[in-house]
Amino acid sequence: MIFSNYCFLITRHSAESLTACSLVYEKEYMSQLELVGVSKLYGNAVAVDNISIKFDDKGYICLLGPSGCGKTSTLRMVAGHEDVSSGSVLLDGRDISRLPPAQRGTAMMFQNYALFPHMTVERNVAFSLKIKGVSAVEQKEKAHKMLNTVGLSQYAERLPSQLSGGQQQRAALARALITDPQILLLDEPLSALDPFLRVKMRAELKRLQSELGITFLHVTHSQDEAMALSDQIVVMNDAKIQQSGSPREIYNNPETEFVAKFLGGHNVITWKDKLVSVRSDLFSLERSKGNLKVEVNSIEYFGDNVTVSVEDSSGTEYMAKMPEAIFFDKPFTIGETVFAVWNDIDAKTLKTQ
Repeated sequence: MIFSNYCFLITRHSAESLTACSLVYEKEYMSQLELVGVSKLYGNAVAVDNISIKFDDKGYICLLGPSGCGKTSTLRMVAGHEDVSSGSVLLDGRDISRLPPAQRGTAMMFQNYALFPHMTVERNVAFSLKIKGVSAVEQKEKAHKMLNTVGLSQYAERLPSQLSGGQQQRAALARALITDPQILLLDEPLSALDPFLRVKMRAELKRLQSELGITFLHVTHSQDEAMALSDQIVVMNDAKIQQSGSPREIYNNPETEFVAKFLGGHNVITWKDKLVSVRSDLFSLERSKGNLKVEVNSIEYFGDNVTVSVEDSSGTEYMAKMPEAIFFDKPFTIGETVFAVWNDIDAKTLKTQ
């Protein structure tokens, strides 16, 4: 047993005629995850192309990108479910690239939750402890503690089929967390939930990560999900990392055309011999004069705001997002010719690729 990074308290107690020693510990380890020159090849196909990044320690991190960008392959290499073709996966400076999943200090919550349908919630949660040879008494004790953490203690004896989608997700979370991982890996955990429950579970995931104080590495293709949850967003496309930073940093200062367009809420414009990005809420429409002559082609009402889509003479589309009150004070109409206006300070120069 490795005793470094642990604080131990030895207590003596009696149980009927037996005297036993129990070991109580509180973890104080770091959870610094780093990828160094990591690549993944499937034959000649490159799924992940020589990526290097140091993730925030004990933060909520989202790998964000479209299908096929390499984010799930990256997650599976961290978990040990896929071999690294080249490069290293480091956890607290230790190379875990060749270790089996159970020895890495990580746990994975799968997209379909992967609960055993014939087992109760309690037995599902305790399953990994049973495999490790933990006593039945300790299995039950730890399972109930973890079910209480995720708010499922009253459902311990139910089968997965008797739970709602959100409850199944929390059961899967409890099963992953019972192994006491340094890093929890989540593969599209909210994709099967309806929109209302998805918002509720975002708050639950963020609460758990904050309370447990461990790193969550979460794969998603949802921009809203990444913006709401993350301390650090890592945007991927075409097997490479496009940009990494806080949600606010990335939203206000996208570095590439792909990041600006994929995050949404940005217009990419060729302006003064440069490619720039202008946020749609800083891109206004005027009837008299402006930077760019455009025609209104659609109007979408979202309650507190209205999005007006326009296009220029070349057919390039742009969006202007404005408060409801401003739009309805002097509403635009489809087919109307107007002018797009923005301030130079709001036009962020993009890298050319």
